[in-house]
Amino acid sequence: MKLNCDLGESFGDWRMGLDDEVMPHIHMANIACGFHASDPKHMEVTVKLALQHGVTMGAHPGYPDLMGFGRRSMQCTADEIRGLLLYQISALAGIAAVHGGRLCYVKPHGALYNDMMRNETLLRTILETLAAYPAPLTLVIQATADNQARQALADAYGVPLWFEAFADRAYDDSGLLVSRQQPGAVLDDPEQILARAERLATQGELESLAGHILQLQPDTLCVHGDNPAAVALARDIRQVLDAVPG
Repeated sequence: MKLNCDLGESFGDWRMGLDDEVMPHIHMANIACGFHASDPKHMEVTVKLALQHGVTMGAHPGYPDLMGFGRRSMQCTADEIRGLLLYQISALAGIAAVHGGRLCYVKPHGALYNDMMRNETLLRTILETLAAYPAPLTLVIQATADNQARQALADAYGVPLWFEAFADRAYDDSGLLVSRQQPGAVLDDPEQILARAERLATQGELESLAGHILQLQPDTLCVHGDNPAAVALARDIRQVLDAVPG
């Protein structure tokens, strides 16, 4: 299982996250593309940092919502979704290419990610956009209790999927993330998060907020690296993942 992290989310002189410290501990960098966070300067800095550490790069596009950090849903048409995806992916892909790198995947950010999981029409639009893109791109999508329907849909468009789980977020019984507005939605106990990561890596399961066992079988695990404790946690989770056979 690969460890991924959302990075490159600084903007201008405002700093977000500890990218320099977390990058050496992850396999995949989800790089913000300017709509919910980041700017051209920080996009380039993050690309160069990922290349320095041999980290796989992916685009992390969101709704055009800097004020809300991309965590607010927006009512966009299919054409608007295609446009905002192509704009962000292409900008980051161009920066990566200048430095001899390439994008391998796309992981939507925040509300766009959550909306994709709940709205099949939106998911189809995203898959259609990636299928038409001139370079192959995998879509990172949340692992749920039943991945078959979304896998079949992606197969129809010829877009590979990587299923993702979150060690530091609470789940409902359907395997979707609990809204950040609800108490307990974000876990902050490092020992609990590490134990969940190990359980996901070795057994492919975790408990929902209500105590039900969810079988998820993820390909990648998301960790956040926006404070010193989170950086240490990313290091510890990487060690756990690297120790799992196969």
